[in-house]
This record gives sequence, C-alpha cells and structure tokens, in this order.
Amino acid sequence: MESDNDNHFLNVVAAAKYLGLGKSTLDKWRCTGGGPRFSKLGARVVYAKPDLDQWVAANRRASTSAAA
Repeated sequence: MESDNDNHFLNVVAAAKYLGLGKSTLDKWRCTGGGPRFSKLGARVVYAKPDLDQWVAANRRASTSAAA
C-alpha cells in the first residue's frame, strides 16, 4: 500500500537536493529534455518522488560504456 509520502511533491530545489544535482541542471533538463518527469501547477514546477526514483532506476548502468 502506498503511504502519503509516496504522493509527496518536491519543488525544484528540493528535487535537486533529493537527486544530488544542482537546481540549474534540472532547469536545463526541463528545457532540453532528458531529465525526470515534472508537473506545472500554474507557474510552479514540482516533481513527484516516485517519478524521480523511476528516472534514477531507468538510468542505471553497469559501466560508463553501457548503452543508454
């Protein structure tokens, strides 16, 4: 069963901290693509923790030469 924390949304700063990335990296990826899924709530950008976890899992590699 999902807990309330599974549905928790993070703002850009909190999402960057959660992933160990810079805010500017997430800002750039929102424009160019390739980053985690996000939602726009008016002018506000939020990330769902499950989407961040799924994005990390999808980008796991066994070596630096592994295909994306």
